[in-house]
Amino acid sequence: MELPEVSIESYNLEIREGRRFVGDKASGRAFRALLDKVQAQAGDLAEESDIGDEKLAEMKKKEWDRLLTNGDANAAAIIHSAVEEFSQNLAAVVRRYLRHKSWRGVKKVAVGGGLRRSRVGELSIARTEVILKGEDIDIGLVPLLHHPDEGGLIGALHLLLPWLDEAYDSALTVDIGGSNIRAGILRLNRHKAADLSRSEVIASELWRYRDVEPKRDEALDHLGGMLRELAEHAEEKRLALAPHIGVGCPGRIEADGSIAQGAQNLPGNWEAASFNLPAAIHERIPYIGGSRSSVVLHNDAVMQGLSEIPRMRDVKRWAVLTIGTGLGNAVFANADGGKRKAM
Repeated sequence: MELPEVSIESYNLEIREGRRFVGDKASGRAFRALLDKVQAQAGDLAEESDIGDEKLAEMKKKEWDRLLTNGDANAAAIIHSAVEEFSQNLAAVVRRYLRHKSWRGVKKVAVGGGLRRSRVGELSIARTEVILKGEDIDIGLVPLLHHPDEGGLIGALHLLLPWLDEAYDSALTVDIGGSNIRAGILRLNRHKAADLSRSEVIASELWRYRDVEPKRDEALDHLGGMLRELAEHAEEKRLALAPHIGVGCPGRIEADGSIAQGAQNLPGNWEAASFNLPAAIHERIPYIGGSRSSVVLHNDAVMQGLSEIPRMRDVKRWAVLTIGTGLGNAVFANADGGKRKAM
């Protein structure tokens, strides 16, 4: 919970309202459910619009964006209606989180996750901030600076910071989500910024495992193959690849690398007492560049939040929300109290 640049005040916060978690109303699944509801309410208007007989909830995000910007008025209005209701729900979640002691004093919130990777998502974030401002809640909501596919990978570098000495110019990082796994090579670019704020993803691989429904070990075998291919690519490019792998994964992560709770959307049982994700990854890629590998694991929302460090230096406390299969969350406090200039 204590890193060189920030302390992690909380993450994977789960607040219940009755039988449900508060965050459930502002997840990616919740947005698709709202699309279903509004489309059903629209009835003939939806069928006669550019939506036709297709199900909005089953469309890709780029199709929502197309209908929002280039579709007819009825199609755009249906999506706007879902955005409005979702934004009201997200504002309610933020209000509830702000009452929790770990969220007190939070001044900025970066919103990442899959939904942010669309104009619809960006509109939802902006509308949520307008709602909160209208209630005199002075908090800034901004889309994650990096593309959501890269934010978790870049954030992992800040987790690896204590081990990334001058001998290395790149590192492997992994972002495990509820539908897919992404792995990448990060170039550190120390010559541009010593604090790694100019690091970049130079190669990555994506596996949408939800399409094939693998068992846990099958998923890990595939991840091991992805990492070996990336390590070979780094060797071909003559990169000095660090033997340390940063991994983000849903759930509450214990100090020994076990997952206590929150990994229910992953394939198989990742919370079993006999299972340790860092050890399982190390077993599949025990050496990198001739050196024995090590694996550092943390929550996936924490990883996306860490990628925002350069932009959050001017506030003492800040947070991240990730709108994916579920709603991830984390709160950070800058080690220097927010006395530096933000990027």
